[in-house]
Amino acid sequence: MSISITRRQTLFVGAAAIAAAAMGQSVGPAHAANNIDELAKKFTGGAAPVEGKVKLDLPEIAENGNTVPITVSVESPMTDADYVKEVILLADGNPNAGVATFHFSPASGLAEANTRIRLANTQNIVAIAKTSDGKYYTAKKQVKVTIGGCGG
Repeated sequence: MSISITRRQTLFVGAAAIAAAAMGQSVGPAHAANNIDELAKKFTGGAAPVEGKVKLDLPEIAENGNTVPITVSVESPMTDADYVKEVILLADGNPNAGVATFHFSPASGLAEANTRIRLANTQNIVAIAKTSDGKYYTAKKQVKVTIGGCGG
């Protein structure tokens, strides 16, 4: 028994599959913005982080969004009684806002981490630090991602 499929039927099935995939997996900046709030609340347990102690060092303009260098550091004595436990990096314009999580202990000596991140477009980067005494600190910086390094 032979089944014959016409070109029109093939195109119809392909278009329907593309439409179904687009509707089922659409994630845009609005969803990512909500995702960043959800991730921040989950990380802090609903507590409001305070501005300060966290420093973000990354370029204001990134010529290549595929590899943006970033350093996050937190002022802390890093003693057994007072240290940074975790730092989370969030990007509000990426499809998945959670970029990285760093874990520290008093043995770390410094609460500082360097990495490279991938950014989909111009967006805000947010760092939230959790200390051993349950306090949260934050910093935010916008990075403009240019196309082809043209500055626009």
